[in-house]
Amino acid sequence: MNLKTNFYKGVIISISLLMLTTDGSILIAGPAVKKEKAQVTSLVTEYKTNPQGIDVVQPRLSWKIGSSENEIMQTAYRIQVAPTLNDLKRGANLLWDSEKVHSDRSTHVVYEGAELETGQRVCWRVKIWCGKHQSQWSSGTDFWEMGLLKADDWKAKWITDGIAGDLKEGKPIPMFRKEFTLKKKITSARVYATSLGIYELTINGERVSDALFSPGWTSYNKRLQYQTYDVTSMLVNGQNAVAATVADGWFRGHLAGWARPNRNHYGDKLAMLMQLEVTYVDGSREVIATDGSWNTSTGPIRYADFYMGETYDARLEKPGWDRPGYDDTGWSSVEILDRSKEMLIAQVGPPVKKRLEIKPIGIQVTPEGDTVVDMGQNMVGWIKFNVRGAEGETVTLRHAEVLDKDGNFYTTNLKGAKQEVSYTFAKDGEITFEPHFTFQGFRFFTVSGLDYMPDLEDFRGQVIYSDMALTGTFSCSEPLINKLQENIQWGQRGNFLDVPTDCPQRQERLGWTGDAQVFAPTAAFNMDVASFFTKWMGDVAADQREDGAVGHIIPFLNVLGEGGGYGSAAWADAATVVPWTIYQYYGDTRILETQYESMKGWVEYMRRAAGDNYLHNTGFHYGDWLAFATDNSDYPGATTDKDIISSAYFAYSTELLVKTAKVLGKQKDVQIYSNLLVKIKKAFDDEFISKSGRVGSNTQTSYALALAFGLVPPEKEALAAERYVHDIRKFGHITTGFVGTPLVCHVLTKYGYNEDAFNLLTRKEYPSWLYPVTRGATTIWERWDGIKPDGTFNKKGAFTADSDEDLMNSFNHYAYGAIGDWIYKVVAGINPDEKLPGYKRITIKPAIGGGLTSASATHESMYGTISSSWKVEAGRVILEVEIPANTTAVVFVPDLNGSYEQHEIGSGKYRFTR
Repeated sequence: MNLKTNFYKGVIISISLLMLTTDGSILIAGPAVKKEKAQVTSLVTEYKTNPQGIDVVQPRLSWKIGSSENEIMQTAYRIQVAPTLNDLKRGANLLWDSEKVHSDRSTHVVYEGAELETGQRVCWRVKIWCGKHQSQWSSGTDFWEMGLLKADDWKAKWITDGIAGDLKEGKPIPMFRKEFTLKKKITSARVYATSLGIYELTINGERVSDALFSPGWTSYNKRLQYQTYDVTSMLVNGQNAVAATVADGWFRGHLAGWARPNRNHYGDKLAMLMQLEVTYVDGSREVIATDGSWNTSTGPIRYADFYMGETYDARLEKPGWDRPGYDDTGWSSVEILDRSKEMLIAQVGPPVKKRLEIKPIGIQVTPEGDTVVDMGQNMVGWIKFNVRGAEGETVTLRHAEVLDKDGNFYTTNLKGAKQEVSYTFAKDGEITFEPHFTFQGFRFFTVSGLDYMPDLEDFRGQVIYSDMALTGTFSCSEPLINKLQENIQWGQRGNFLDVPTDCPQRQERLGWTGDAQVFAPTAAFNMDVASFFTKWMGDVAADQREDGAVGHIIPFLNVLGEGGGYGSAAWADAATVVPWTIYQYYGDTRILETQYESMKGWVEYMRRAAGDNYLHNTGFHYGDWLAFATDNSDYPGATTDKDIISSAYFAYSTELLVKTAKVLGKQKDVQIYSNLLVKIKKAFDDEFISKSGRVGSNTQTSYALALAFGLVPPEKEALAAERYVHDIRKFGHITTGFVGTPLVCHVLTKYGYNEDAFNLLTRKEYPSWLYPVTRGATTIWERWDGIKPDGTFNKKGAFTADSDEDLMNSFNHYAYGAIGDWIYKVVAGINPDEKLPGYKRITIKPAIGGGLTSASATHESMYGTISSSWKVEAGRVILEVEIPANTTAVVFVPDLNGSYEQHEIGSGKYRFTR
């Protein structure tokens, strides 16, 4: 029996004094208040609210629809764009009036108005129709502003202190300054800035932005972002000062600790490029830019490096140096650096910012005598500390992820990254300090150099990550799974720091493509990652070789020697998988258009490598990285032959290219690559799949890849699935690594083995997702047994059997967090529809199992909030869902026997009982 309440299928009590509640009861209400049927809300341009300094000449406009009614569907829209808010209100001087467009499209509507100029700001508004009902205009206060659209728009020159970086050691951090006079009344002012290195910029002593590590990390020699700031309110008539500090960052600092040399990857001289454009009330303009008139010196930041930390000597502070009136006699003149501006692009992704502040939970003295503070959470960022000391004394903080089994501070897994922050007092007294140009991955830190025991109130953790809104939540009746979900999101926070890094603590912190590829769907549920991945994929394409090979690390760093670093299966396939994922979650066809040649280039590389046998079995591959291994002589462990993985991904990327070509209307390519896909699948079947359904290496990853990617012929599917589940039941746990793990539970669900998938999810013993949780993990581990059941650490290296020197054991590594995708899509049941992507059409299909009695999830899509919440009560399943306006959904309501009842619904809130 199916009971549908809460406005289901238009069952609405429409008299003013009655209201139907979610349980079917009736409440007495006050007099009805007439409300607008639908309102336009949450306007965004290129995924951003009121962006400044974009260089997309035809930006895409999106909005949400708010309504208290059910089954709201937009039938038409009208957009107006004007130079000013006043023009918009009057409907005058319009740059674009779309007129009434009969369409249900409310995301990614392309601006088709007059061509916009450098620096031009425009305001826009939207009204919509839902059937015969018409909304009011949106407020009209929404805007976007263009950046510098041509290299010639840059009047500034690159300036440098002229001091080259040493290959082994860092240098004191240079500071740059200039004073200038403004003699007329200002109406607006913009700063456009970037650097070789990472910069902080101030005007009259105040930072122009709370963004960190600008301009971010890109493939610097091909793409370098600049930022735009509105500084109108920061300037005064009369004397002003603009100042900048530039540190090594990714440009000149340590990167890839096992590569030699490991500094100066992009250059050995730091530089600043900035221009301040001032517009006066009388319409005249003035530009203050970096040039030979600036001066430079060094100050208290003696060293700053992402891996090693920061050294600050307050005795060398220069009070007032970034304000007008400072005497900079003795400072040096800057040098002009001959460097092109052609590679400059406006900021694409979200900047890194401080997003959270957390308090420590404990302080102790270890058996070895260290004073250690426990933050209670493995975090990324730094400690803001308030301590007292005497002139010349130095307080030092060292950071680590874990304590060893004896309770001592453990740093071996940092592989040489010092993660050390030191502060030297300029005078006796108390100070509050936080570093500027470094970050650490840690839960614990030691404090030394104090002559007293500090208090917990003296420390606050500053959590940083790319400024992405949290869009996904999940909870269920099992607390350990809830903690797993929390750990997945903390892992994403810690590793989505301008690029999707592998880890945030050791001498690595690189944009490994394989990690990002497997985690992308989970990431897109958890947070708004559309612009984050758009930016990163631009670097994937920029660093792609001419032959189509894609790097293991993006931005590319060659960590494998001459000719290495490209073309590993499942890593390079980020070129196809990530754009398709963004399309699925955000309905973004432009990323498919932009990345299409990159996607095609990678497939073509594999096609040439495979040759006439259509098997991609040559070249270097990481395989199923960090798969579980067993000493059981009756089983070869989890080692999956690399040619199975590379050939399976050859098929998968080709399939995604076919799907992309269909979306973009490239019919010729659809035909070409569809034919190629048929040949790849046949070759895979002939080579790897027996008549009895055995797949290649007979490992869980072999079956997961073949079944997930549709490579098993229909007549063998059931046999292969049975072999797959038999292996899982035989061991009772997963044996997969980075490549197989994201697919394990999805394949079990696909072939009707949901309870086996739940058994894997809820397993608490090693190896499992919950084992680290039982060991106190607060993020996702790199290895299934990062900490062994006896409390010791895994000491295997990356390429050696057992080596402390090559130790690779991160406790904040998000790849295994890819199970989140199955949790959201299967346990909670929220799925985008491939045919109407971006959640324009939604599938709700939760699975009941694993002893769970309830589960719920929400996702903030581009259309609004989607929620699915179920519970088992009195032998029945109660499912409540919320569908945002301007979308539809198909809801599969489960019962306790595993069957489903299907319903087609529009937007609104619904309650089902079976």
